[in-house]
Amino acid sequence: MTNSGGVGCDFTPESMERFIRDYFAACNEGDVDGVASYFEPDGVHYFPPGMYEGPFRGARTIGEKWHAAVTEGGSFWTIDQMMTDPPTRRAVIEWSHFKRRAGVLLRGDEWYVFSERGFIQEIRAYYASPQDPELSVLQIEGYDYEGLGYATSAPPLEDS
Repeated sequence: MTNSGGVGCDFTPESMERFIRDYFAACNEGDVDGVASYFEPDGVHYFPPGMYEGPFRGARTIGEKWHAAVTEGGSFWTIDQMMTDPPTRRAVIEWSHFKRRAGVLLRGDEWYVFSERGFIQEIRAYYASPQDPELSVLQIEGYDYEGLGYATSAPPLEDS
């Protein structure tokens, strides 16, 4: 499903929800151009560490990666819940990813940031899975937490 006319959403709850649901339909079809049409050209899809060789950068790359997931792995995604916040151009969804050829079900959520034009600028994916005991910092790979003002350390513990 290609974004008809290449038009972004207009930042109403209904428009944002329809835009994301149509994006998922394009993903499930494995439609490279369709997926790309929902993103800004320089859009980024971030993932947890070690997933898919890091973030997907660029609308076309994102489309190609989801095309491969559908054609090679039999991937199919559902949106289980969604919340939109039009004033901040953000949305969050909870999803299920059925990797049919591998017999795997993966659940998680994604945070969406839309550009002023109404296209997806960024998706940050978080997965419902066990903590990796080999890692001391568990965060999505390639995301500039420090540069964006996120806390990067906790205050020291006080000795009791």
